[in-house]
Amino acid sequence: MNHSRKNFLKLMGLGALASTTQLSWAAPNHKKKDLVVPAKDFKLGVASYSLRTLSLDEVIAVAKRLELDAVSLKSMHLPLDSSTEDIKASAKKVRDAGLDLYGAGVIYMKTEKEVKEAFAYAQAAELEMIIGVPNHNLLPLVEEQVKATDIKLAIHNHGPGDKVFPSPDSVFEKIRTLDKRIGLCIDIGHTFRIGQDPAAKARQYADRLYDVHLKDVDKRGAKGGTLELGRGIMDIPDFMRALKDINYQGVVGLEYEKDGDDPVPGLAESVGYARGVIAAI
Repeated sequence: MNHSRKNFLKLMGLGALASTTQLSWAAPNHKKKDLVVPAKDFKLGVASYSLRTLSLDEVIAVAKRLELDAVSLKSMHLPLDSSTEDIKASAKKVRDAGLDLYGAGVIYMKTEKEVKEAFAYAQAAELEMIIGVPNHNLLPLVEEQVKATDIKLAIHNHGPGDKVFPSPDSVFEKIRTLDKRIGLCIDIGHTFRIGQDPAAKARQYADRLYDVHLKDVDKRGAKGGTLELGRGIMDIPDFMRALKDINYQGVVGLEYEKDGDDPVPGLAESVGYARGVIAAI
């Protein structure tokens, strides 16, 4: 059943949670344990692109304040051209804060050199996964690297206008005969904008679904924009039920693309909504 955001928050009693989480993230002594709805059965994380104008230290602080479990880092927080020593130091900083640094991306791979560099970078950071977009002709080399390093590649779809991997279907068509460690990162917003049902695609590709980018959009098509989770037209509860049905074991990574210069309030609201949905299902 679809609920409007307003009715859903009333149902779950989350109005206070959303507002308190937005306003109190930076107050380290504020006690809010009693306000947090447990995210049972799911590991909630954040794609650090959501916080792209913040420093790595600030990303860590926000993730901890919002009581997220995991983070995948974009290149502005873990630069691809960093030295091995710097990569290791940044990764240690994240893990020492109690966060699961499970992946990095989205990393684009348009040349053989970029493929090899991406996997060397992931090895240095001791990542279990790269969230990436390799050109089609590079997939044989990607498979070699996956086998050599035992690092998964979750290929990210980018929706209308994308010429490489617009949909989950386009990803699976290219990887179905490749090593099973090459799978999908389903971006549900891009999937919805291209006219597909994210919940159905999660079920269809359950055995190769390694990562999720959770977001909401205001309309279908190329002009659809992102906004706070629950404010758009997507059926987020239906998607989360699909993840539960397939016993999804990966991170549910919130990717909040709106408000790049002031992302924390909207991200906090989205986290609160996601926790409410999880509690409801």
